[in-house]
Amino acid sequence: MRAEDRTDDGHPLRVGVLLPTREAAINGDHAVAPLLDFAREAERLGYDSVWTGDSLLARPRLDPVVVLAAAAAVTSRVTLGTAAYTAALRHPLLGAHQIASLDRATAGRLVAALGAGFPVPETEREFAAVGVAYAGRFRRLDDTVRLWRETWRSSAGTDTGQDAGPGGPQRLPSPASPTGPPLWLAGSDTPRALARAAGHYDGWLPFLPDAGAYARAWEQIGRLTAGWGRPPGAVTPGLYATVAVDADRTAARKQLDAYTQAYYGRSLEQMAAFQAFGYGSAQECAEWLGGYVRAGARHLVLRIGSLDPEAQRAQLAEAARALVPALRAGT
Repeated sequence: MRAEDRTDDGHPLRVGVLLPTREAAINGDHAVAPLLDFAREAERLGYDSVWTGDSLLARPRLDPVVVLAAAAAVTSRVTLGTAAYTAALRHPLLGAHQIASLDRATAGRLVAALGAGFPVPETEREFAAVGVAYAGRFRRLDDTVRLWRETWRSSAGTDTGQDAGPGGPQRLPSPASPTGPPLWLAGSDTPRALARAAGHYDGWLPFLPDAGAYARAWEQIGRLTAGWGRPPGAVTPGLYATVAVDADRTAARKQLDAYTQAYYGRSLEQMAAFQAFGYGSAQECAEWLGGYVRAGARHLVLRIGSLDPEAQRAQLAEAARALVPALRAGT
């Protein structure tokens, strides 16, 4: 990490990009090869991480574990992450096995941001389809994380200090590290969400539409983290933000509105009330994102708000050429 890539507090600023798995599905394309090309290109352009979302029926797409395992085979440097993995849709033991296996496949480059389910009726129907209660999903996520970590400690032999060895007790394959990959909470800024992020997770990945709200929430997480006796830096402050990079600001907004209508069945105005959407030139997007960096964000996950594969690749390149350098310069 170069000195110029560090923020004023000395922590590195990292910028990643979301693979367009849902966008491809909306277009009726479930091919993996274009996604792997996207991942390779993101790494070549200098992005720090590549992420993919998760949804079974609410917003269907390819399974994130399969996609990231494939992406691990065609990249060597970037962090690979879920943004976000809905753990409640899988049995906890199966989830522990999946994530540990993926951590191995990525050679320890995995970050698993976990969500309890986007709060819309489609998600409630998705939970019902797999026979999981929608009510109590936040507590279930925290319980799942605890069970995963216990399973991984047992798998690594760290609960007894001994390896299972031949003829020993049979355990699940362990992750790349004994404690497993970093687990982030993809959550909001409610008091309960902040308390959960501070006490039980390794990172926080919100999509807050206002940098001021982000700053207040991050300050609260800092106080709560200290109250738990956790060291400074125990929680990585992330941000999930959607951008449309176009010198024509009006065209960029129009593009985003078409995107949210296709993706969520809701207008940009409706979605921007609770999600982070930025649009305009690379410089304008950098200035907007810079507000979050000044508020404390240190790992930005950018979703390109376009359904057109050519526009996605063009904006991926333009953001790498102008947005990310401008953002780093502003730190």
